[in-house]
Amino acid sequence: MIKPFVACLLAATAAQGLAQSAPPAPPVVVPQQIAALRDDALANDSYAWDITEGLTTEVGQRLAGTEAEARARDWGVRRLTAMGFSNVRVETFALPVWTRGAESAEIVAPFPQKLAVTALGNSASTGPQGITGQIVAFDSVDALKAAPDSAVRGKIVFVDHRMAPTQDGSSYGPGGTPRRVGPTVASQKGAIGIIVRSAGTDHHRNPHAGVQTFGEGAQPIPAGAISIPDAEQLARILKRGQPVSLRLTLVSQRRPDGQSGNVIAEVPGRDPSLPPVLVGGHLDSWDLGTGAIDDASGVAIAAAAAKRIMDAGRPLRTIRVVWFGSEEVGLFGGQYYRTRHGKQPHWAMLESDFGADRIWRVNSKLGEARRDDARLIGAALAPLGIVTGSFEEAEGSDIGPMLEDGQPGVGLSQDGTRYFDYHHTPDDTLDKVDPAQLRQNVAAWTATLVILAGPIEPAARPRSRRR
Repeated sequence: MIKPFVACLLAATAAQGLAQSAPPAPPVVVPQQIAALRDDALANDSYAWDITEGLTTEVGQRLAGTEAEARARDWGVRRLTAMGFSNVRVETFALPVWTRGAESAEIVAPFPQKLAVTALGNSASTGPQGITGQIVAFDSVDALKAAPDSAVRGKIVFVDHRMAPTQDGSSYGPGGTPRRVGPTVASQKGAIGIIVRSAGTDHHRNPHAGVQTFGEGAQPIPAGAISIPDAEQLARILKRGQPVSLRLTLVSQRRPDGQSGNVIAEVPGRDPSLPPVLVGGHLDSWDLGTGAIDDASGVAIAAAAAKRIMDAGRPLRTIRVVWFGSEEVGLFGGQYYRTRHGKQPHWAMLESDFGADRIWRVNSKLGEARRDDARLIGAALAPLGIVTGSFEEAEGSDIGPMLEDGQPGVGLSQDGTRYFDYHHTPDDTLDKVDPAQLRQNVAAWTATLVILAGPIEPAARPRSRRR
């Protein structure tokens, strides 16, 4: 065992010597134009706050496919036009629409009490009379899958799966599985309904909404989420060892003929033949709060950064601002954009859809030939406290399928530590947006857009007349 250790030590020493003799990589110099626009946005931006405040105040909740989302599109066209964007338009598409009605949950026995509940998207309706059944509980979807159908048939399933806060939001995948998958499995096993512990990290008595879609072989059943304190209360009651009966009322409606749309605006580039840079967020929201962090702040950040570049002059490439419709219920806006424009080359795609807290990391997927651009983005964002992550990945809900198709992208990652305290709840309101952190987002996006869209040619100032 000594010889291999000595060989490894000699190899490491040789490698260290080579590393010490190799010249250091030259520092990345951030051009003054980029730094100046970044710093001005950090200190002075008000565009993002004004859009976020206006959208949440003048429109409010914007459930996909509803009249409220249509008002949001009209509002967006007026606001983007007034800000000076070009080619402002709406590209509409059809989709089925689900809306909620009356909701309640009440333990009938052994300890009668009410629970805070909300229907999950695409839940079947109980009708106003509700349903009553015995609770059968599982601590995970895997445990539900493993249960014999006889243990579930005719009962109301309860899945209690905890979700921890994380900076990068990685816990949302497993934390949201009961919501996304549980209703299908429960239906396939013959349950008459299902409730899940909310996919969230708070301890407010607010249930978290969210979409689920019944899979093949599953008949729609009533499906709801209860607040985290109520899930813990129900778990304690179940531990008493007595049968627990629940009365569940989730009234909802579905119609097949709804309409949504993407609001699109542009900052024209000096060379229209070059691929555009897409920046966006999603315009719709769930209907419990006003969708301030999800995703009014996202569309605001994207538009504010583009507007700041437009104020400074004209970039080389066109910047296309897209406010996607109906993201929350199935990425419909992103799918429609992909169908209509996805084969068009884009220089880069970016999406803001993780709240408004400070950006802490930048990932990129621009390809080896554009690694210098990726490094310049990292250098430009470092003074904002942003670290450079991967050069092989980017993210965004609506743009994700197009990134997988091979479109290049950049991902600016917000701090998600508190995001799932408010996500899809009545607490998603304007007061949760911190103006200083919002400005940091705009500063990061502005610097990134300048690099991607190319140098800005300042607008020519009109000559003063001589007298």
